[in-house]
Amino acid sequence: MNPVAFNLFGLQIRFYSLFILLGVTISYFIIKKEFVKEQINEEVLFNMFFLTIIFGIIGARFYYVIFNFSYYKNHILEIIQIYNGGLAIHGGIIAGLITLKVYTKKYNIDFFKTTDIIAPCLILSQGIGRWGNFFNSEAYGTKTTLHHLQNLHIPNFVIKGMHIDGSYYTPTFFYESILCIIGFIILLLCKKYFNKKGITTGLYLIIYGLIRFFIESYRLDSLMIFNFKAAQIVSIVMLFIGLIIIIKFSKTKNVSGDLQSLKRAS
Repeated sequence: MNPVAFNLFGLQIRFYSLFILLGVTISYFIIKKEFVKEQINEEVLFNMFFLTIIFGIIGARFYYVIFNFSYYKNHILEIIQIYNGGLAIHGGIIAGLITLKVYTKKYNIDFFKTTDIIAPCLILSQGIGRWGNFFNSEAYGTKTTLHHLQNLHIPNFVIKGMHIDGSYYTPTFFYESILCIIGFIILLLCKKYFNKKGITTGLYLIIYGLIRFFIESYRLDSLMIFNFKAAQIVSIVMLFIGLIIIIKFSKTKNVSGDLQSLKRAS
């Protein structure tokens, strides 16, 4: 696949960057709509969203570089070349949550009510962003056959993109993208019909934990901790944290009303 979408004044604009931007943009407008319903000052949202995205990207890159430090210590300038790929979503989630925690605490905003709004958009962005991996010819899985892929009714352009160096590979990016979009729908329904603080956040951690644990079993480019896949270890941790959050908030009084703490912060 050609990773370059087009050239702009001599600068290569890559699909990887475009899909990340698309996911972020769609998420912003969905989150903004939720904030508008609660009559929240848009400046509060923009500052929080901007900081979370920036530190999330930094965290995603830092996480990836740490696990590939043996390479990057000899290629320092490549650390900032994120358009070539190399963003680990788990690092982005961790950094993003830390940023949100600090921001919400500083401005007296309810952390879990905020993450409940963000969670569906986050998993949607992850689903969209995976297509950047497709154009970078990365995040694919084990070797397979053309016949097997055709039997799965995978789109032909995806199958062609998975023909790399003379072999066909499992399109794990495609599977994860589809599962993330399904997760997005589930989280939206959860928030609409079971709007209790913390439940959507906990469910996100469980859903993505399960998705990534499954997908990682096929990936060939996994980040490793000794002989274990780092993403699977983190996914297990996400599952447990998600369960704890759901159990904790399931026992509390229903708080599906407005975000009073957010209104005070605005």
